[in-house]
Amino acid sequence: MTRPAHGSVIVPDWHETAEGKEYLACILRKNRRRLFGLLERPLLSPPVAIDTASYKIFVSGKSGVGKTALVAKLAGLEVPVVHHETPGIQTTVVFWPAKLQASSRVVMFRFEFWDCGESSLRKFDHMLPACKENADAFLFLFSFTDRASFEDLPGQLARIAGEAPGVVRMVIGSKFDQYMHTDVPERDLTTFRQAWELPLLRVKSVPGRRLVDGCTLDGRAGLADIAHVLNGLAEQLWHQDQVAAGLHPTPAEKTPG
Repeated sequence: MTRPAHGSVIVPDWHETAEGKEYLACILRKNRRRLFGLLERPLLSPPVAIDTASYKIFVSGKSGVGKTALVAKLAGLEVPVVHHETPGIQTTVVFWPAKLQASSRVVMFRFEFWDCGESSLRKFDHMLPACKENADAFLFLFSFTDRASFEDLPGQLARIAGEAPGVVRMVIGSKFDQYMHTDVPERDLTTFRQAWELPLLRVKSVPGRRLVDGCTLDGRAGLADIAHVLNGLAEQLWHQDQVAAGLHPTPAEKTPG
């Protein structure tokens, strides 16, 4: 499956422009992130006709690598300070407006993240098929402070995505703020990228910045911290949809110049 070059599908820093901030206002309330249930959606003010692209994303990785913490950061929630195994399946909806490079059209992306605890996956046979069913993307996590989680990636990729060639696959390294103590050096990341040809992003696990009250998470600052992940997902998924619809030629279809 072809991978779009960074910034070729989604305008990378559009969320920082005046226009982008107007659209971001619909997922914020007084600089706090708004939380959305499975049936809720943001309302633009004034109402603007905007298409919504919905995707199911399964988050995979060893226990303790930060799957729940990553989803919490993406949704603007408090990141758990102490690790607790996720009981069963947890779903979280995140909305993200992005501007397309080709048409300059704004699309509201709706990401439904599925996170399941490792012990639940082992204990109940139906959990993994439920998480994988109709999934549009698999996010594979490893921790920069856990060498074993990085070495487990090929097995995760084979087990989770082996029979789903049309599903978008991305790799995320968590706890990048602890990179000085990393168990995964840059040369190993380079070798992995060359071997698997997958997008590899990095996220920090530090607590989010606060508003002036010192307690409430700063929604806008939080979005700036994770925009590269949401844009990366939007880019890969939109490109995959275009290829599936025959609107973007695959390498085999391109005629040599």
